[in-house]
Amino acid sequence: MTNKLKPTLGTLHLWGIAVGLVISGEYFGWSYGWGVAGTLGFLITTAMIATMYTCFIFSFTELTTAIPHAGGPFAYSRRAFGETGGLIAGLATLIEFVFAPPAIAMAIGAYLNVQYPDLNPKTAAVGAYIVFMTLNILGVKLAAMFEFVVTVLAVLELLVFMGVVSPGFSIANFAANGWAGSDHFGMPAMSGIFAAIPFAIWFFLAIEGAAMAAEEAKDPKRTIPKAYITGILTLVVLAIGVMLLAGGAGDWRKLSDINDPLPQAMKMIVDENSNWMHMLVWIGLFGLIASFHGIILGYSRQFFALARAGYLPQSLAKLSRFQTPHRAIIAGGLIGIAAIYSDGFINLQGMTLTAAMITMAVFGAIVMYLMSMLSLFKLRRTAPEMERSFRAPGYPIVPGIALVLSLVCLVAMLWFNPVIGGLFVAIMAVGYVYFLATKAQRDNAPQDSMLVGE
Repeated sequence: MTNKLKPTLGTLHLWGIAVGLVISGEYFGWSYGWGVAGTLGFLITTAMIATMYTCFIFSFTELTTAIPHAGGPFAYSRRAFGETGGLIAGLATLIEFVFAPPAIAMAIGAYLNVQYPDLNPKTAAVGAYIVFMTLNILGVKLAAMFEFVVTVLAVLELLVFMGVVSPGFSIANFAANGWAGSDHFGMPAMSGIFAAIPFAIWFFLAIEGAAMAAEEAKDPKRTIPKAYITGILTLVVLAIGVMLLAGGAGDWRKLSDINDPLPQAMKMIVDENSNWMHMLVWIGLFGLIASFHGIILGYSRQFFALARAGYLPQSLAKLSRFQTPHRAIIAGGLIGIAAIYSDGFINLQGMTLTAAMITMAVFGAIVMYLMSMLSLFKLRRTAPEMERSFRAPGYPIVPGIALVLSLVCLVAMLWFNPVIGGLFVAIMAVGYVYFLATKAQRDNAPQDSMLVGE
């Protein structure tokens, strides 16, 4: 047993992880933004969030290449702001990556239930956890190669969708009632633009998780920038293309409150029994699988890194004979399975548990984005000697844009989601109490030069 991860991943593996982590967001979840903002309003929200993510990734890449650590944002904030800063970023990242998988697993279960009505969606969701936890335990290179294959299939499927529906695209369909249900811009549309922020974030949520594979990357200073930059460009093009073409296929209001907007949009153009429909329905599952599988890899590395540094019990940092953090993989899975079986018993803000978990994951992501950008500014000032093979372009303006837009998102999220925001703060507070009680555990942890800069 050891606590060192083995570098085995190349650029294509990392691109597959970066895009695969996110790509389920192109298949479902985002269309709820139409329900609150309308198509035109949500287009503005999406443009703002795409700008934030593009600026964020170009800035975040500087940190990932300078500090290629399995903890990702935890390591950057620990280096910049000490133990408490590391706790805030690490716990926020853990919340993002632990709460997103059960939402996706439940979408997988619901999807399979459509195909096999006798299959219980919760049973299917738990089955997905067992299959993909096992695959992650069997080795990171095997897991990353699988992730690359399903990601490529998911991207090709989105391109097929755009090609099939494009002949029926009408800008009049897209723009009709496009300002929160009205043809004219007004206060409801302005409110909707900000209320729709979590659904636009769902287009891109978790791309930063590839940073947690940095310790397992070969030549991270060269491979990570290539993977991240091509990854964010891939996702921006797909997000805008899918949203525009789905919205212009017919009456977009029929797509705004459902979990399968792409098949339903395609039905407006081709016959329900078309071979294109069958292909979309079946291959579309790869988008969900790619994100689910990739986020398991992400949460396990965050558990592993926090445990190795003494922020969580040391047992979670143990590696299996396959050199994977098997205990961390299982721990996150148990939390996710418990969340799945809580569906129907817990109701927050009138949301389904799936929507609530997405919102909770977004809270974690935004706090982590803020901490990462603050770490970038702090380390530029306090550690100018740090080797930076990739430097954020347009510094300080580009990371400044990411920082300001992240702050706007956090304020809007708290305004529109006070209950879930309060629950997020409560979880962070519990984590802080554990942090205060376990100083000896951190003092006895192995010294890590990437965390302290020595």
